[in-house]
Amino acid sequence: MASTRRGGYFPPDSRLELIEGEILEMAPIGFNHAGHVMRLNHFFSKLLGDRALVNIQNPLQLGDLSEPEPDFMLLRPNPDFYSSRHPKADDVLLLIEVADSSLAFDQNQKQRLYALHRIPEYWLLNLNDNCLEVYRRPHGELYEEKTTLRIGDSIGLSQLPGIVIQLSDIL
Repeated sequence: MASTRRGGYFPPDSRLELIEGEILEMAPIGFNHAGHVMRLNHFFSKLLGDRALVNIQNPLQLGDLSEPEPDFMLLRPNPDFYSSRHPKADDVLLLIEVADSSLAFDQNQKQRLYALHRIPEYWLLNLNDNCLEVYRRPHGELYEEKTTLRIGDSIGLSQLPGIVIQLSDIL
């Protein structure tokens, strides 16, 4: 039986996202992609404790026309762990997409969508080029700041002061 979210029109195991009113089929997740998402989950869960909730590949409600399923999010703590609603943009401390086959889509449409909804910090873990693209300071459809980091670099979280991450821990 198809899930309610899919309206009964799509098989329950289909991987779909609603992006600006369009239902898009997501590519299958390969082992490298899955391993990096697992690494992010393991690393941030140990690092942050109760300072943020780790959310893996679950819906993010961005208005009525978009409900992406980002690979990884750090969310503001919520007493019911978002069991009564999906997180919204104001709940997001950090959003990460892991990209190999979806790189162009994540660099363009997803980056634009997240900027429009004022996600404060968007990281794109670019597996093709073995780097981390960091987008900060959303303004309109763009982020005013983009930094590309590589192994050996470190980065602090804008929404969680005092947290510094070595790229080698997540890349």
